[in-house]
Amino acid sequence: MIAPGGVALDESLSRAEALARVAAYLAAQGVEEATTDARALLFSAAGLTATDFVLAPQAPLGAAAAERLRAFTLRRGAREPVSRILGTRGFWTLDLTVAPQVLDPRADTETIVELALDLLRDRRGEALSILDLGAGSGALLCALLSELPRAWGAAVDLSAAACVATAANLARCGLATRGFVLRGRWAEAIEARFDLVVSNPPYIPSAEIPRLAPEVTEHDPALALDGGADGFDSYRAIAAALPRLLAPAGVAVLEAGAGQATGVARLLKSHGLTLLGSRRDAGGHERAVAAGA
Repeated sequence: MIAPGGVALDESLSRAEALARVAAYLAAQGVEEATTDARALLFSAAGLTATDFVLAPQAPLGAAAAERLRAFTLRRGAREPVSRILGTRGFWTLDLTVAPQVLDPRADTETIVELALDLLRDRRGEALSILDLGAGSGALLCALLSELPRAWGAAVDLSAAACVATAANLARCGLATRGFVLRGRWAEAIEARFDLVVSNPPYIPSAEIPRLAPEVTEHDPALALDGGADGFDSYRAIAAALPRLLAPAGVAVLEAGAGQATGVARLLKSHGLTLLGSRRDAGGHERAVAAGA
């Protein structure tokens, strides 16, 4: 009998029973998507696919899977994100490695990819150049290169660990020959011009960071979160550099925090860029803002 926090996980439990017990435990710990997370942990612990579970929900969990699921459940109950427990995160159509020292890529950030591809829909067959500023895990660059078969890209990050993570994900996705990584502060050392510049920069006002969920404050690096007193420090640096970074007909797409899109658009316009629109995420927030040269 294995009991994380009073929830028994016996090796003779069925897969369905284990799922129900883990979900109930996580919900009691304040995890919002308890059933979804429990399913992901169970599938990984037991080496299951969704089809395996549907076809045999009453199959016994087994001792080894129960032990792994116990460890996973305790970690998630302590509010460690599922992606960090399992070491991977689905982003766009890709399965990326999530290193401990980089921002965990969220589904909201896929809005940048959607808007960029929409704006470049007539140029998909071109050998486009892409710059990902503050690349973190490399999620944006990997997703864009996967959709633009003739494109090449550069990823820049101040964190050495993030540079390693981006390079690893480019290799994991079979994109290493079309992407390279540079360590630096934004675009300070870059002189080239690009057809597309994307960024999910730090944009949380410093004073708000301690009030974020434990999944963020305890597991995402502060360097990837802290946008300064008003949350706009990174936007100011990027906006100032964009006029020299964008090639003719070039496009920039930036992620914006909740309520920040108008301010980001105003800042881009103040640097002589033409606003090209924005896109809302699944939660209804204006999440991606685009501008052109």
